[in-house]
Amino acid sequence: MTLNAANLTGHSMLSIVIPAYNEEGGIGAVITRVLATLPALRAAGVPEAEIIIVDDGSSDRTAEIVRGFESVRLIRHARNRNYGGALKTGFSQARGDLLAFLDADGMYPPEALPSLCRPILDRDVDIVIGSRMAGADSRMPPTRRLGNFIFANLVSLVANRRVTDSASGMRVLKRTALDKLYPLPDGLNFTPVMSVRALHEQLKIEEVPITYSERVGRSKLSIVRDGVRFLNSIIWTALLYNPARVLGGVGLAGAGFAAIVAISLTAFRLSGVTALNAAGVLAVFGALVLGVAGVSLFGLARMFNYLVALFNNKAVAVPALSTHPGKQPLENHFWWIGGLSALAGLFVAIGVAILGSTGWDVDRMWLWLVGAALLVLVGAQLVISWVVIRALDEISRRATRIADDARGNDILDN
Repeated sequence: MTLNAANLTGHSMLSIVIPAYNEEGGIGAVITRVLATLPALRAAGVPEAEIIIVDDGSSDRTAEIVRGFESVRLIRHARNRNYGGALKTGFSQARGDLLAFLDADGMYPPEALPSLCRPILDRDVDIVIGSRMAGADSRMPPTRRLGNFIFANLVSLVANRRVTDSASGMRVLKRTALDKLYPLPDGLNFTPVMSVRALHEQLKIEEVPITYSERVGRSKLSIVRDGVRFLNSIIWTALLYNPARVLGGVGLAGAGFAAIVAISLTAFRLSGVTALNAAGVLAVFGALVLGVAGVSLFGLARMFNYLVALFNNKAVAVPALSTHPGKQPLENHFWWIGGLSALAGLFVAIGVAILGSTGWDVDRMWLWLVGAALLVLVGAQLVISWVVIRALDEISRRATRIADDARGNDILDN
């Protein structure tokens, strides 16, 4: 696509932010490489660029080396505020309407910046991620490659949108996207949280393959400590947007296990097996606990989604109860599923009582009573969840209905 003036409207400057903490060994080379890309950036449609180095409380010669480049802006932290904190400082001081960032250790290629800008200039993308996992030459250690693969797939799962590199530290984004991305953490989990928030905020995202090299100097990333932090950040960020995506999946898994155990035990009973071994007893215990807990967790997750929507003044993550009658979400059916489950449990319990009164050995029918209790409890939980969700749905629509009532409807003439 040939860039023209229409493509450049509103995008006059790119601010390239580079956080640096004790990077005297590599910062000079990275700045030199960034400066060398400026002609290519202009050719790609970025007429002006600035380079901002955020010295994050370094105790070495990092700041001294940066001062040797007259065209580079240096911002210094009095104390170390970590990776994300340095980037946010750089963004706050940047003059550009496009923001880029990469590391000071030489792992990410500054030469890729023009390629990362083009999707924004050509297709009005909000965020462009330089992906180390999209096929370009990468010298990433196998352990970190595996970790990035796991985290990218986890982010894709909880956000229901595909990304290949959720933790890449080289990106270009519109300044206007920050309104939807903030707040962001100060630590190394800045990038995965940004990815999860961007996906849930429905921002336009593209990934561009980039090469990746080993860093200059010792890595500041701890695979175990930062891996746990990444995982925790991804899950909690997803819970803030769509709790049902995470909790609902866990709840359905528990309910599914209970259903499998119930079907298996019913089949064994019908085939004449009446005694349970130790594994069977544990399976029954697991089915009771996970069945009730799973249904409760799924209902709670859907309630959370309505509460999140209310607090954020947004639509619920799935169609609301009174819309799209042909494509209703599962909680629309909680009332009759729960009612049938409770009635089935009562029917079984009454049947056992009748059979016991006619001479059947009740001791041999205890499993049916356990199943009946499970059905009643699950049914009651579903009906309660449906009532609460209905109330939350009515509250979420109250403002719209007040406005409709005040405006009046179907007026042909005044």
